[in-house]
Amino acid sequence: MLISKTLLGGIVLGASFVGVYSQQNPTQWPLHDNGLTDLVEWDHYSFLINGQRHFVFSGEFHYWRYPVPDLWRDLLEKIKAAGFTAFSIYNHWGYHNPKPGVLDFESGAHNFTSIMNLAKEIGLYLIIRPGPYVNAEANAGGFPLWATTGAYGKLRDNDPRYLDALTPYWAKVSELIAPHLITNGGNIILYQVENEYSEQWLNIETRESNVPAQEYMQYLQDVARENGIDTPLFHNIPDMNGFSWSRDFSNATGNVDVVGLDSYPTCWTCNVSECLATNGEYIPYKTLSYYDYFEILSPTQPSFMPEFQGGSYNPWGGPQGGCPDDLGPDFANLFYRNLIYQKVSGISLYMLFGGTNWGWHAAPDVATSYDYSSPISENRLLIEKYYETKLLTQFTRIAQDLSKVDRVGNSTKYSSNSAVSVSELRNPDTGAAFYVTQHEYTPSATVEKFTVKVNTSDGPLTIPQYGTQITLNGHQSKIVVTDFKFGSKTLLYSTAEVLTYALIDGKEVLALWVPTGESGEFVVKGVNAAKFADNGSSANVEIHPGANNVTVSFMQRSGMSLVELDDGSRIALLDRSAAHVFWSPPLNNDPVEAGNNTVLVHGPYLVRSARLKGCDLRLTGDIQNSTKVSIFAPKSVCSVSWNGEKTSVESAKGGVLIASLRGGAKFELPTLSGWKYTDSLPEIAKDYSATSKAWIVATNTNTSNPTRPAQNNPVLYVDDNQIHVGNHIYRAKFPSTDKPPTDVFLNVTGGRAFGYSVWLNSEFIGSWLGMPGIEQNEKTFSFANATLSTDEDNILVVVMDNAGHSLRGGAINPRGIQNATLVGPGSYSFSEWKLAGNAGFEDHLDPVRAPFNEGSLYAERVGIHLPGYPFDEAEGLSSNSTTLAVPGAGIRVFRTVVPLSVPSGLDVSISFRLTAPSNETFTSASGYTNQLRALLFVNGYQYGRFNPYIGHQIDFPVPPGVLDYTGDNTIVVTVWSQSADGAEMKIDWNVDYVHESSFDMNFDGAYLRPGWIEERRDYA
Repeated sequence: MLISKTLLGGIVLGASFVGVYSQQNPTQWPLHDNGLTDLVEWDHYSFLINGQRHFVFSGEFHYWRYPVPDLWRDLLEKIKAAGFTAFSIYNHWGYHNPKPGVLDFESGAHNFTSIMNLAKEIGLYLIIRPGPYVNAEANAGGFPLWATTGAYGKLRDNDPRYLDALTPYWAKVSELIAPHLITNGGNIILYQVENEYSEQWLNIETRESNVPAQEYMQYLQDVARENGIDTPLFHNIPDMNGFSWSRDFSNATGNVDVVGLDSYPTCWTCNVSECLATNGEYIPYKTLSYYDYFEILSPTQPSFMPEFQGGSYNPWGGPQGGCPDDLGPDFANLFYRNLIYQKVSGISLYMLFGGTNWGWHAAPDVATSYDYSSPISENRLLIEKYYETKLLTQFTRIAQDLSKVDRVGNSTKYSSNSAVSVSELRNPDTGAAFYVTQHEYTPSATVEKFTVKVNTSDGPLTIPQYGTQITLNGHQSKIVVTDFKFGSKTLLYSTAEVLTYALIDGKEVLALWVPTGESGEFVVKGVNAAKFADNGSSANVEIHPGANNVTVSFMQRSGMSLVELDDGSRIALLDRSAAHVFWSPPLNNDPVEAGNNTVLVHGPYLVRSARLKGCDLRLTGDIQNSTKVSIFAPKSVCSVSWNGEKTSVESAKGGVLIASLRGGAKFELPTLSGWKYTDSLPEIAKDYSATSKAWIVATNTNTSNPTRPAQNNPVLYVDDNQIHVGNHIYRAKFPSTDKPPTDVFLNVTGGRAFGYSVWLNSEFIGSWLGMPGIEQNEKTFSFANATLSTDEDNILVVVMDNAGHSLRGGAINPRGIQNATLVGPGSYSFSEWKLAGNAGFEDHLDPVRAPFNEGSLYAERVGIHLPGYPFDEAEGLSSNSTTLAVPGAGIRVFRTVVPLSVPSGLDVSISFRLTAPSNETFTSASGYTNQLRALLFVNGYQYGRFNPYIGHQIDFPVPPGVLDYTGDNTIVVTVWSQSADGAEMKIDWNVDYVHESSFDMNFDGAYLRPGWIEERRDYA
């Protein structure tokens, strides 16, 4: 195709460019494979898996952000239940490679093999994305932190140092993944190489190659292939930024099999100002145009979105609870249908479940929560956005004709209302069509009524023919189908959206939905009569028999109604709320089961699975309260069990089994009390001996980092000294003199929202409290409020918070002190610098929780945060207060042990709430400030970073497995007061929800909670 001069993603293409497939006949698109397997193929329309076309609808979660392998099944069952046919995961180089030469794919959550096994067992395809760079708002974007020193080059190119560093991980992760590929009987269908790397060209118009980038991409592919990866390799281009790695676009080195696009049309962060340069002016609900971009980037490949916005992360200082206003159910309804409007046939939502940045997993942009406004919230709750997304994923799973469509046209001419635009997508083989309707100006929230001109197998029609016009109410989109196959039947058209269907005893059951109070109309071919099968309480129905079809017009009230066709097939009419809890669990583990081996269940909060054992229908799931359940199942079913218990079937009217599930369980938490505390900053005392194994002397004056330390300073970057995460402690000496210094100038870098505090000879001389957008600070601290020694060395102590490494090339920006200079009337120099490391440094004493869990504070080095630490009366002072206070500047550690006894059969979600005087829930009576930084540890896991001065997060969900639901739980909080006035906070815990569940939350998670060991004493 000849590309006219056009601006896409900021790249200008000259009119002379001719694509590789410029002469391709678009009616005969080539079918591709990678030359190694034909189990996964692709063309202009979609992916084919085992020869069957597939609309890929996937969502992402990160196992390393959810370190309880026993709960990965819970998440995958929820993904499966919603109708997704696939899911996606990143692997994390830095998580698995804590030091050069050491790989950990075995300890605790480092062993991700069970995810690949679960994909097969549950019946989900898996899209795997091992990096080596993942971004993900992770600390250094997923690079191991030992690689951020500059010693390995700028990273992400063909530098031999960098390739040598990544190869052990890349080869091993490929080797571990290979047995689980679809080619080896597993469910992994696609393998991503690198991430969001649009670096193929130095000049795209002249086709000047970026050789280091191209050779790097080719190297990654070669190593993956050498270690058993034979499925298609793909890459994801961010934000329509360039045209890299596509075989359709060029024959250059480094091209992958399939290329896709990442897009976050609203903004990937709650701070929308950060997205203006990429997305332009922020206009809520404004969709972006992808169709033309794919026509240039990958015309013979599927329009594939390996990442599409599932939500946004909440940065430091962002709103409590994230930014769901523009990212809630309406976002899911409009934007995900808009992808279909643009002929996208492969979608993976980022994130489907975000989880938590426990430890220091996060880049400095992000605090503890990685909820991401996701459909499954951080505490595993299914929110309205999940149910709204389910309305589409259930549809795409059974709408097989949608996997091969041409975009015939898109305009307002299809609609009777010029405010409504329609995209016509038509299957060239079957004639089935999908008319995706939306506001012409998608930010519009008006109520629009309209009819649509469609072409059907019975000729052109304007629909609806009898009923009230179609309605778009606010930020909504609707998919109108024509010649839609379900079982042996065909919908000539439906203005109500198709939810799902099942073929039961040879008879179709089709579920349609419209919002409460709106109308719908459908025509079924091959039958000419229908009747309303209930008392009309949920819908007003008009039936119009035809010669060879029947038309049903209805106005939907709350709930579910049934229409029975003359051959015994049924149509369930649902409003939105009823559709949300209408489930279609397959009776097998086939990822593409599309109604032929499925039952339908209406009512529960969640239906996880359905199986037929003889004549017993076994359902599993979760309920919040007592619920009436309607089940469409074969007549051969003689009994129904729910979570292993037989359920009394109340009736089987109209072929629908009705049963009641009892719910409403409660659970109360014990009080958090019995706190003991001790000092966690002994290092400021002049008589403290910094001679334990925790301390290293900083004598090196050379660094590979391109950011050089100031003259006359040793290298005080933590990563150069094999110290990587958490709070860091510097201890420096300078001699007494008759003309003593008056100040110290410090230039410290710790990432956005970092902070630090300074003491001289045990006396506090000031802090940098931090700001959300500031990652470096230069500040002069006066010695006026401290006493300088006249006869012995002076001791300067700096405690800094390392908020994490930046992303992409910014990962090698150093963390630590760049300049420490004594200021005064004389000439001065420090005689010694020491740094405290975490226990074991890169040889972590706690491999299960490593490498991001612990910093260098005394409490963490000696293991006060761990179960079993001997925190006896001699060390820990009892506190009867309900607040955790530090009088003056300093750090205290507070510890208590609290038992839990959660009954089996309950999913109890527990979160901790941390508040300070600035929070509405806590007004200080002591005069202490909120100028503090606190860390929450639960059974040794750092599950909360609380910084009320900067904001925002106060609630910290902690999952089962980290919490021991049937035993003692060690709760530890370190409170660092950055103010001479002192600081205080409160901590409590709350039950977020109680569900009766088939999922056993009382699994044995003791292996995830290793306890204290004596060796910790060596790091005091």
